[in-house]
Amino acid sequence: MKSVAKNITLPENYLSEVWVADLGNGSYKNPILHADYSDPDVIRVGTDYYMTASSFNASPGLPILHSKDMVNWELVNYAIQQQLPATIFNIPQHGNGVWAPSIRYHKNEFYIYWGDPDFGIYMVKTKNPWSVWDKPILVMEGKGLIDPSPLWDDSGDVYLVHAYAGSRRGVKSLLTINKMNSEGTKVIDQGIHVFDGHKNQSTIEGPKFYKRNGYYYIFAPAGGVATGWQLVLRSKDIYGPYEEKIVLEQGTTNINGPHQGAWVDTPNGESWFYHFQDLNAYGRIVHLQPMSWKNDWPIMGTDFDGNGIGEPVSTSKKPTISKTYSIETPAETDNFDNFNIGLQWQWQANSDVVWHAKLPGNNFLRLFSIKSVDDSSNLWMVPNLLLQKFPAPNFTASTKISLFPEEAKTGKTAGLIIMGMDYATLSISHDEKGYILKQTQALEAIKNGKEKTNEIVRLKTNAAYFKVIVSSPNAMCQFLYSENGIDFKEIGEPFKAKEGKWIGAKVGLFSVSTQKANLGGYADIEYFKITKKE
Repeated sequence: MKSVAKNITLPENYLSEVWVADLGNGSYKNPILHADYSDPDVIRVGTDYYMTASSFNASPGLPILHSKDMVNWELVNYAIQQQLPATIFNIPQHGNGVWAPSIRYHKNEFYIYWGDPDFGIYMVKTKNPWSVWDKPILVMEGKGLIDPSPLWDDSGDVYLVHAYAGSRRGVKSLLTINKMNSEGTKVIDQGIHVFDGHKNQSTIEGPKFYKRNGYYYIFAPAGGVATGWQLVLRSKDIYGPYEEKIVLEQGTTNINGPHQGAWVDTPNGESWFYHFQDLNAYGRIVHLQPMSWKNDWPIMGTDFDGNGIGEPVSTSKKPTISKTYSIETPAETDNFDNFNIGLQWQWQANSDVVWHAKLPGNNFLRLFSIKSVDDSSNLWMVPNLLLQKFPAPNFTASTKISLFPEEAKTGKTAGLIIMGMDYATLSISHDEKGYILKQTQALEAIKNGKEKTNEIVRLKTNAAYFKVIVSSPNAMCQFLYSENGIDFKEIGEPFKAKEGKWIGAKVGLFSVSTQKANLGGYADIEYFKITKKE
C-alpha cells in the first residue's frame, strides 16, 4: 500500500477490469483514459507527469493524476477539497465551478489556474502535489473569465492568456493576454485582445500558453466541444499579430472534436499532445497523440488524407521512456477497507463531515440518511450523492446495501444511481410492513422532472445486492437485484444514461431522508465493484 494523501491509501498498481490503454507490447490504444477527465492539462516535472482536469461543481475538485510513462495513470490527490465561495457551493451548482484548468511548474512549485465563470480566475499552488495544496487565490475577479493559462517569460515578466464565456460576458471567441505580478497571484493590467475568432475560428477557447524557439504559442480549440478542431497560434511578439494553423481535426477518423489539451515533451525531446473527445454520457475522454515539429509548427497525429492537418490515431507506440513501468489505471472498485473512501469518489456539492462515516476496523461505508433542504420531486439538487465517472464503454457496477431506518417508520432510502440530466436508481426503502426495492427514473431531472417508479419488489430483510450493467454504444443501463448475492433478476426498465451539465454521466450511491421522517437512519455499503459487463 502507498499513501497518496492525508488518511488515504490506495493499492499498488490498480488495474481496471474494463479499460486498460497499455497494450503490454510497447504500444497503447486511445483513449488512454476512457473517463470524463474533461479539458485535461498535463506537465512533466523531471521524469514525472501530472494531469489535472475540469471538475465543475464536484467536490473535492481539480483531480491530480500521476504517471511515469504518459500512458499509465493513477489518481493521487485533489488540489481543492472545498469550492469557494463555500456558501454557494454547499448547494449543487451543476455546470459551474472549476472550468478548464492549466497546471504549470515554476521555481519548485506547482501552480493550477482555472476560471470560475461566475467569480473569476483562481490559482492554487503547492510544493508537493501529493499533499495538501494552499488556499486558492482569486487572481482576477470578474464574470465570464475562463480557461486561463500562465507563462513565465525569459524576461521575468509573467503573463496570463484567457478566454470568455459568452453565457456570462455576452461575448466569446476572443482571447486576451494580461500581465501578472511576479508571484503570479494577481493580474495587474486591463489586458490586450490578441485573437478574435469570429471570422473563421468560432468558439475559440481553452488556450494553453507556451514558448519555443523564440515563438510564443497559444494552443487553442475552436469550433465547439463535440465538433471542433485544434488551432495553434504563433508570434515572435507576445501581443501578436499571431499566425494561425489548424493542426488536428477529425478528418477520416471516428474521433470527433479532437482538441483542448496539452503539449508535453519527454526528457529525450519527444513531443506529445493530450486532448479530449466528447462522447455524450461517457463524458470527455482523454486521448494521446504523437506530435512532431516542422518549420516551427506542430504536427499532431497522422495526416491520413494528405491535407496538411493531422488526424487522431487509435493506437501508437508508447512514448520513449528510459525505464519500463507497471501497467496501472485510476481506481474504480472500492472495498471500503481503508480509513477513508477512495479518491475516485466525488460529492455533488461541498461535502459535510456528517454525510458518511468510515471507522477504523469497519470494512464498510456508512452513509447517513440526510434530509435535503426541501423535499423535491427528484435528486438533482441533493448534495450528498456519492459519485464516480463512467470508466469504460461497457461495465457492471455492483454493491450490497443494508438499510437501518432506526426509529423512522417510513422515509429512509438508499441505493445505486446512474446520474445525469436524466437519472435512474435502484433503491432500498421501507414502509410499515417492511423493506421494499424500487427501480425509478427521472427524465429531465434538470428541469425538475418527477421521479417515476417502474417496479417495486418486497424484500424479506433489510439488505439486498444491487447491479447495473452499462452497455455501449448508447450507454444503455439495466438494473438487477438479488437477495442472496447469487441469483440476480432484472428489475424495472432499460434506461439510457444521459450526460450531466458539461460532464458525463456518473455512477454511485445515495442515502436520503424525507423531511417528515424521524431523525436518524443510515445505510451500510459493503463494497462497490466495477467489473466487466456480464
